[in-house]
Amino acid sequence: MGNLFGRKRRSRVTEQDKAVLQQRDKLKQYQKRISQNLERERALARQLLKDGKKEKAMLLLKKKRYQEQLLDKTENQISNLERMVQDIEFTQIEMKVIEGLKIGNECLNKMHQVMSIEEVERIIGETQEAVEYQRQIDELLAGSLTEEDEDAILEELNTITQEQMELPEVPSEPLPEKIP
Repeated sequence: MGNLFGRKRRSRVTEQDKAVLQQRDKLKQYQKRISQNLERERALARQLLKDGKKEKAMLLLKKKRYQEQLLDKTENQISNLERMVQDIEFTQIEMKVIEGLKIGNECLNKMHQVMSIEEVERIIGETQEAVEYQRQIDELLAGSLTEEDEDAILEELNTITQEQMELPEVPSEPLPEKIP
């Protein structure tokens, strides 16, 4: 029963993601350290100028300028890492879309195997015949018959009734005379 509650969940963060995030964190720490050094060196340069040590202050300001350039490079690297993370995420989404398209394509191919073009043409033909037949019935019921059609229908009706009517046979013997 311990396994029921102690199941390990699979993390969505991959090793690759962890490595990129660790690099970003290291760069941010480096950036913070450089920013603190810049403040200290600026204060030290002011102190050196007050003490009249202009050469040392100038050297310190050159060092500070170099560290500012390093800070800019660090910001660019962080930006590149974040862009790379976004590109990786988008590529993963694209891969899922492609996998979905692949599955959909396989499903369509299976459906096409089940129903051939000949079968579809046959069904369409039967449907068109049924529609045509229904149209003819609708025309008949709507009374859109010509006079010739009406005459032909009446003649056919008379023929059918004549065939169906069976008259009793007439006796060939003469009828008896009436007796008073």
